[in-house]
Amino acid sequence: MSLLNRLALALLASCFSFHLISVPSLAFSDEFHQCLTEMIPSELVYGQSSTNFTDVLVSSIKNPKFFTNTTVRPVCIVTPTNSWHVQAAVFCGRWHGVRLRVRSGGHDYEGLSYRSCRPEVFVVVDLTNLRSISVNEGDSTAWVDSGATIGELYYHIAKNNSQIAFPAGECPSIGVGGHFSGGGIGMLMRKYGLSVDRIVDAKVVTANGDLLDRAGMGEDLFWAIRGGGGGNFGIVLSWKIQLVRVPPTVAVFSIPKTLEQGAIETLTKWQYIGPSLPNDLSIRAKVQGQQAVFLAVYLGTCSSLVPMMDRLFPELNMTSADCRSMTWLESAALSYGSLAKTGTLEEVLLSRGSSLSYYTKIKSDYVQRPIASCTWKNIFAWFKKDGAGYIMLEPHGGFMCTVPSAATPYPHRKGVLYVIQYITFWQGDGGKAPTSWLASFYDFMGDYVSQNPRQAYVNFRDLDIGQNTVGSENDVSSFESGQVWGERYFMGNYRRLAAVKAAVDPTDYFRNEQSIPPLRQQLE
Repeated sequence: MSLLNRLALALLASCFSFHLISVPSLAFSDEFHQCLTEMIPSELVYGQSSTNFTDVLVSSIKNPKFFTNTTVRPVCIVTPTNSWHVQAAVFCGRWHGVRLRVRSGGHDYEGLSYRSCRPEVFVVVDLTNLRSISVNEGDSTAWVDSGATIGELYYHIAKNNSQIAFPAGECPSIGVGGHFSGGGIGMLMRKYGLSVDRIVDAKVVTANGDLLDRAGMGEDLFWAIRGGGGGNFGIVLSWKIQLVRVPPTVAVFSIPKTLEQGAIETLTKWQYIGPSLPNDLSIRAKVQGQQAVFLAVYLGTCSSLVPMMDRLFPELNMTSADCRSMTWLESAALSYGSLAKTGTLEEVLLSRGSSLSYYTKIKSDYVQRPIASCTWKNIFAWFKKDGAGYIMLEPHGGFMCTVPSAATPYPHRKGVLYVIQYITFWQGDGGKAPTSWLASFYDFMGDYVSQNPRQAYVNFRDLDIGQNTVGSENDVSSFESGQVWGERYFMGNYRRLAAVKAAVDPTDYFRNEQSIPPLRQQLE
């Protein structure tokens, strides 16, 4: 950035302190656009009239139901290439009353990183260009930008050293920024915890336009950004992570069980076994149609895994023929739903392609008591119905039980057996049966999952469980309205998150339909 622009940026910063025009107009959005282009190269700013606006907007949209003629879209998209550009977007937005939404990978299940459910003038800051990954093997750390995907992260940390890894999710195209902001569950969490359990520093642009690292932001904000959900407290540009060690090779298996082969009995036993297995082994279960598939990654060899399974989980009837040996990086490139190989490491982990082929709707639950086999029989009946999707069950236990529920905003630790992800999908106009099936099945499951509150995972965002209301007088999201959904995601940590929000963003500049509201007591 030129000296002139830096001086302009500093001058603009000094002209306001939490200044925000509460009801922006399209005229203000035009002035905002002019402000941006005076500080950011014009080729990085895409207004709705830009020929490439739609291409940039759709570039990481994963769900076509959020890309329709009625979707409330941003007035422009900013694609920063450095931290100054992000600061300029915040300064211009605050000055002209235009809110920002932040997108890294576009996997937000409700699309709130790039669309609004209500009429609103807003801008998307798309972090795709901020995707640098720098590995320090000397101290086993790495800095990764929020615009990188977890596939890119895996590839860059492990391509030259098969014994380095990081605990994060199973879908390579997920953006680091959103994934880390919500906690980051994955196949290594029983051994090494969530992604946020291995974050040691970060760089964030706050609602006041300041660029802060951990020392500058303080421990409260550093706590909040590690699991408190994306788009709440500022724009996290990069994360310093502690890498972990894995053996030169790992073992994986995928074993299906039909009802005739004992799927119900095996699932029932899995609920007891999965969370209590040695930490080096994680077995998740997928239920679809009239079968369950058990998908495992073991930080060890097939020769040790097979007798272990025979001893601890004989119902699975695993044999050496079921087991495959590979590097951890190769296992990270396998298909999420089947552990099948779908391409080369580069094709799978480095692809940022987006598809609008399937509409989806996702919900989540946490299970704290094993579900009885008779209930599993009833559950399988749901998968015979019209519009049925599938569920993925991911075990907790292991390292997860050793972390206090308040250590990070992600509270679902000790006492959780597994998390359920409900997934339904359809094409074209065929969404009535799948969405009806999901809503009814979710209601049915209410008696068998966590209660008071019925817990949910913020990275499996679900607007059905509640949305914020904004005060007509103060233009700030209501703490009480946020409490409805916030305590389901964060339980007792919701209040502390709201207190942090009040301290760093009291005017609620960074907000969406499920953003953390400021705690009123902190404002009085």
